[in-house]
Amino acid sequence: MSGSNRYDVTDWPLGNPHDDIGEVINSIIADVKARQTEPDRNDGGKPGAVIYIPPGDYRLRTQVLIDVSFLRIEGSGHGFTSSSIRFNVPEGERPGLHELWPGGSRILVDIPSTQSQPESATAAFRIARSGMPRISSVEFSDFCIDGLHFTGDGPGGNPENSYVNGKTGIYVADANDSLRITGMGFVYLEHALTIYYADALSIHDNFIAECGSCLELRGWGQASKITDNLIGAGFRGYSIYAENHGGLLITANNVFPRGASSVFLSGVTRSSVSNNRLHSFYPGMVVLADDSSENLLASNHFLRDNEPWTPFLAVDNGLDDLHGLVRISGSHNSVIGNHFSEVVDSAGIRPAGATPVVIRVDSGRDNYIATNHVVAMDVASRSNDSCFEGQVDALLATDDSHDLVITTVQVDAGALRTTILDSGSEDQVVADRRDNAVRATPAIPSMRADASSDSPLVLSVLRGAE
Repeated sequence: MSGSNRYDVTDWPLGNPHDDIGEVINSIIADVKARQTEPDRNDGGKPGAVIYIPPGDYRLRTQVLIDVSFLRIEGSGHGFTSSSIRFNVPEGERPGLHELWPGGSRILVDIPSTQSQPESATAAFRIARSGMPRISSVEFSDFCIDGLHFTGDGPGGNPENSYVNGKTGIYVADANDSLRITGMGFVYLEHALTIYYADALSIHDNFIAECGSCLELRGWGQASKITDNLIGAGFRGYSIYAENHGGLLITANNVFPRGASSVFLSGVTRSSVSNNRLHSFYPGMVVLADDSSENLLASNHFLRDNEPWTPFLAVDNGLDDLHGLVRISGSHNSVIGNHFSEVVDSAGIRPAGATPVVIRVDSGRDNYIATNHVVAMDVASRSNDSCFEGQVDALLATDDSHDLVITTVQVDAGALRTTILDSGSEDQVVADRRDNAVRATPAIPSMRADASSDSPLVLSVLRGAE
């Protein structure tokens, strides 16, 4: 093996990967560094390596420290399966389950954690290297990182529903370039991915769910992308969070409900959130905070509905329905061509009797909101002990509903010169017409339900449209 730059953890002579794969991978990285010492040899010198994890279960008791570039750690399957569903199955039914744990190439994070430890200390993988050049082209592909159990105070007294255990999947501490995380599975981690100072980061085609927070881009960064992921956080955290980033692309993700926010951007500029399907049980689905400016929010499908699964019925994110599904604190942002479905039980609106807000601009100037379509329905809440059946039933139900009175756009006094075009009727847009430009969506003339196509009423409507 010493002459090769491809390693198999099950063939490595030091350590037992099934008992502590962290020790084994650290030993392999030490071998890479010992063999690749020359920075410039025949226009090369440090090509890096591939570490392969075959399908199977591998306990990780020692944190992996990655301080070399061009390292790829890969498996043969992301292995995701819902731990949340399993832990909420009645104990008497568990013997009949086909499988109990995630599979594929699976790492079981078994690093002890306490609240007093920093997040970096309890991560399965920590990427850290200061100096120049920045660490580059570290890749994770096609394996599962499983936090095993949650241990906090969960709804109904069930710790497995708490999304708290102090564990992190991948933690990137220092400035980095062109990191890639592709085809991975993350489950039951308090923080799946925490990445500081990213440049040209690619988070693509992963399954990141049932984690306290799924993806957190912290510090600052630029020119990164979050694309084609299946992703969903718990009620305590974010599905996608980014701060102080420019040129960030968030596209074609399917974001599941229960995260406190689907997308939360803090101080993010000149970035795009487009063509995503976003689903939430709470307001505050997409937040542009802390002077996030010159961003494009376009062609997304928003669904806000009621929690249908019994274990989480009493849970929310602490925001009321006046907060807005989209909340903007910044300038020169464009919100264009999005579809909103707000399908909720009016009896559960908070504060009671309030008119829910879809898009709310609370500060900034010269924001542009155009051609957004809002469907608002009042439906009776229904719950189900089965997560899958309950969710599918709720998604497919379109009957037994009535129109819900909503505010499609609200512009607060602290926001200036907002342009609102065709994004709500005259009475659905709440904005001072002296300080903002408003063109309401034209109203459709009402017709009797029993009117025939040749009735005088229908004829008069048709002639009026000619």
